[in-house]
Amino acid sequence: MTVGGTRRADVLIDRASIEAIEDDLTTLAEGGDVEVVDAEGLLVLPGAIDVHTHTRVASDAEPDRFFQDSVAAAFGGTTTFLAFNNPGTGSSPAAERSLLEGLREFRAATLADSAIDFAPSLAISGRMERVLEELPAIVDEGVPTAKAFMVFDFRLDERRILEAIRVLGARGGMLQLHCEDPVLIDAAVAEALARGDTGPAFHASSRTTEAEAVATERAMAFAAATGAPVHVVHLSSAAALRHVREAKAAGLRVHAETCPHYLALTEERYRGEDVLDVASCVISPPLRHASDQDALWSGLAAGDLDLIATDHVPDRLAVEKAQAAKGVPFNEISNGAPGIETLLTIAYGRGVAAQRMSLERMVDLISTTPARLFGLRDKGAIEVGRDADLVLFDPEARRTIRAAELHHTSDYTPYEGFEVRGAVRSVFVRGRAVIRDGAFVGERGYGRFVERGPIEA
Repeated sequence: MTVGGTRRADVLIDRASIEAIEDDLTTLAEGGDVEVVDAEGLLVLPGAIDVHTHTRVASDAEPDRFFQDSVAAAFGGTTTFLAFNNPGTGSSPAAERSLLEGLREFRAATLADSAIDFAPSLAISGRMERVLEELPAIVDEGVPTAKAFMVFDFRLDERRILEAIRVLGARGGMLQLHCEDPVLIDAAVAEALARGDTGPAFHASSRTTEAEAVATERAMAFAAATGAPVHVVHLSSAAALRHVREAKAAGLRVHAETCPHYLALTEERYRGEDVLDVASCVISPPLRHASDQDALWSGLAAGDLDLIATDHVPDRLAVEKAQAAKGVPFNEISNGAPGIETLLTIAYGRGVAAQRMSLERMVDLISTTPARLFGLRDKGAIEVGRDADLVLFDPEARRTIRAAELHHTSDYTPYEGFEVRGAVRSVFVRGRAVIRDGAFVGERGYGRFVERGPIEA
């Protein structure tokens, strides 16, 4: 299965790479020195690449959390993931002051700890003193992408966002942007709290589609001013998508992703009476109206949106979200929801199986384009010479998503009870089985830190 189409063929793997793809390679197995994996009745897909996670590195209190989430990703058919090192992921105060220190910390913390391949995409904090000086250095170190936030207390001011786009682009890198307008949101949050509207549902009403659209339009203007690439993360609304579509039509080097939760859930989730269930979907931007969801599916099909990524945050109802049940105001509830294991599940189950997109388009959105845009030149496609990152997928399987059956470090899934089609059977990373017949057979530390090349955007 490739972006170009589907065919019945044999794939030969030599060491870590794809050596040949032919209609019939059975003669190679007759000598008995070649392992044969029978994929009859299954789809052979390139491994999914999740370019947006907030996977937490190991800590003294939770030494297995990075490894465990890497295993969960493998169970979901992801063979490579990118992780941010923003506050809350295990980075130190020193990492908030220096990109290079953050990279050094991340390398040390993740050494020999992942079951699948991974790479960092560094978070830029407004507290950093030498952002513009350090950006070229991180690209030279194999990290061509970094993320800036227009909101939160560690936001980067707009002047430095503009310059960061310019500096990264000149070095072959790309800035990822969280696009929400701080003026509109800060005012709306203050007004809600003053009215006594403190419950988690008011998180959503204080972060409007207009706030996202205004910030996205500004990001497009920055791309126009610099001629450099810009990637909008977790786009959630039709209003924001319109600005991306117009910028693409104008020939700007802009790209955008959306997330499974925006494709499968709506703002109706915030109308429930269970405070913890509402808090479980406190994310930024929040879940939107069904009409926005329809616009996102249309945008994926039309090419206005370039990829799907999870924005995985391994929060737990019993820990990070628990304060909601104690009456803590919505602006103090941890933002984020888990999703590292359910990228392919939602993309196939709610996309391909629901006839919202073709199988080939799904492969492009979760494998091929993420590899191209994020400098993973050896990944993302079943082609000779590429890494043998393969997923054996049963398109006819039917199952129910249950948190109790997932493997991530969170204690819930926002998709609890979803009936979906499709199931991962086996996963290979660089030719080596990590999941075989639904069981983990990999090894902690097999996953390697991938130094990425210049982005193709």
